[in-house]
Amino acid sequence: MTDTPLDFGPQTRIVARLAEGVTDAQLADGTPCPQYAVRHVLGHLLGLAVAFRDAGRKDLGATTDIDPQAALPDVGPAWRAELPKVLDELAEAWRGPAAWTGMTRAGGFDMPGEVAAAVALDELVVHGWDLARATGQPYTPDPAALETAHAFLRAAAEEGDRGEGIFGPVVPVPADAPLLDRTIGLSGRDPGWVRPA
Repeated sequence: MTDTPLDFGPQTRIVARLAEGVTDAQLADGTPCPQYAVRHVLGHLLGLAVAFRDAGRKDLGATTDIDPQAALPDVGPAWRAELPKVLDELAEAWRGPAAWTGMTRAGGFDMPGEVAAAVALDELVVHGWDLARATGQPYTPDPAALETAHAFLRAAAEEGDRGEGIFGPVVPVPADAPLLDRTIGLSGRDPGWVRPA
């Protein structure tokens, strides 16, 4: 977990740039996230940005109570304008120290503010990778966000006794692999995944 507030801005801007690079023709393409096409990853990013924005603001209610597994996420016709706006709002919500203290709620779960921040950064890092891989874009996550995501996923995997991470069974990755590959492996994804030709 992170002990001091981190700026979400660098990672949210990276995700926004990746989303901007998605073509309409790629929306139905497959991704490393099982059962999610590109449009579903984008819809999930939009939903989680809203939920964790409101969690950071401590504006608890309908948006923070939605179970992310309840329905397949998707995007509407205005997603290209909505996603970067909500990502900016997410970053802004976590710039205040109050976001990191006390309890908050996201995805229907109550959790300390600093845990919610780690979850949100993990989601942004991992789904940023999903989006980049699925659309053939280069991806270098924000180093601080990547460190947070790796620590969060490693702790989650160590707590489980089934070798499972947050998103599925941990994929073994060499100890000397780049930190991003090790993080993706801990998330239950194969860092060697490539989009079908």
